[in-house]
Amino acid sequence: MVAAFDIADVNANPARFDLKKAEHVNAEHVRRLDVRAFTEACGPWLKAPFAPWAPEAFDAEQFATIAPYAQTRLTVLSEITANVDFLFLDEPVHDEASWAKAMKEGSHELLVTARARLLAAEWNAEALKAAVLAAGEEHGLKLGKAQAPVRVAVTGRTVGLPLFESLEILGREKTIARVDAALARLAA
Repeated sequence: MVAAFDIADVNANPARFDLKKAEHVNAEHVRRLDVRAFTEACGPWLKAPFAPWAPEAFDAEQFATIAPYAQTRLTVLSEITANVDFLFLDEPVHDEASWAKAMKEGSHELLVTARARLLAAEWNAEALKAAVLAAGEEHGLKLGKAQAPVRVAVTGRTVGLPLFESLEILGREKTIARVDAALARLAA
């Protein structure tokens, strides 16, 4: 190797650490894990001091159900906490920027309609999507605009895991309670 080395072949540019490239590589590795290995790797991030929920509020079965949806969206494992916290907290996080963005004029009426349709729907992702779509169409909105107030009411954020699968996993009772809380806040 000494004989093959020539200083002229050494790049003059200084080395630098590319964080975006490192995150991309990490995200690829996270996605390649099988779901069981992924759920195990997330373990430390689902407990104190990282988890904002009470330890007894964590439901391993719910987490195992939502893990495949979360796995495709994470860059680093520490992001899991913010992606699933809505499942284990008594109420969604209070993100004022998300609230202001989603709860525009007409959101109260849309949530009233969505609530009624969600109550009548079968509790599976496809039926929940159809219910929110129908509520949106009733108010002249496409699905993207119709689901934003529902997402913020239920999860507290404008961005997150797939909404209808999240609602299915969260359950009818908690979903409707959170929509009711959002309606009360909008009425105040």
